[in-house]
Amino acid sequence: MIDPALAAAATPFERGGPNELWQMDFKGHFALVDGQRCHPLTVLDDHSRFSVVLSACANERAETVQILVTAAFRRCGLPGAMLMDNGAPWGACHEHSWTAFSLWLVRLGIKVSHGRAHHPQTQGKDERFHRTLKFELLRHFNFTSLAHCQREFDRFRDRYNLERPHDALALDTPASRYRPSPIPFPETLPPIEYPAELEVRKVQSGGRLSYHGREFRVSQALRGLPVALRPVPEADSQREVLFCHQVITRIDLNQPDVD
Repeated sequence: MIDPALAAAATPFERGGPNELWQMDFKGHFALVDGQRCHPLTVLDDHSRFSVVLSACANERAETVQILVTAAFRRCGLPGAMLMDNGAPWGACHEHSWTAFSLWLVRLGIKVSHGRAHHPQTQGKDERFHRTLKFELLRHFNFTSLAHCQREFDRFRDRYNLERPHDALALDTPASRYRPSPIPFPETLPPIEYPAELEVRKVQSGGRLSYHGREFRVSQALRGLPVALRPVPEADSQREVLFCHQVITRIDLNQPDVD
């Protein structure tokens, strides 16, 4: 099933306003003089091309990303949607694209979309930012440490957002098109609640869901969490599986039991 939000994000058109969609990815990592590797984390606003996050990370672990994204949410507010690929930490793989990190975003009320496997053009604006970062900064430095990287990243990000004319913005700067989101970051996650008319089940070990005497595999990341099942009008035997507002997958009551 193709996510409408993903389909919209995959077009060459920008979103109508800032914070409707943020694109997130890691730029390819590179070696430092001190023996570490830098993994640049980038988050870009789709409408304005504003660089929300440009961080020199020592790894690509979910804990690292969540700390940096939380700081961005506190500073800029919450976006309506975020687009990312299927790799760690936002996806386990193309077939199992949900992780604790991506479900945390859903808990915050953010619509999460994953790009198609092996199609980086889905996140074309962030990929273009990566090329600019490489051409205008990375190829000119022999970085000694992560701290050195971050100092230069901060300088580049300020110039990119505030001074550098952007061809896709009629030579305006990203900052001239960006404003913070009015949706504040909640310091406490909201409760998981569903409309009374939906059937609710708790996901068991192995990411399995019991429904109508059958077992279906949904996502290991949902283990112990409640999900809701919503009928699909055009397919009587199918149900959409929702976690909070997000459709996670569909199940078909006519499909064989999982092993």
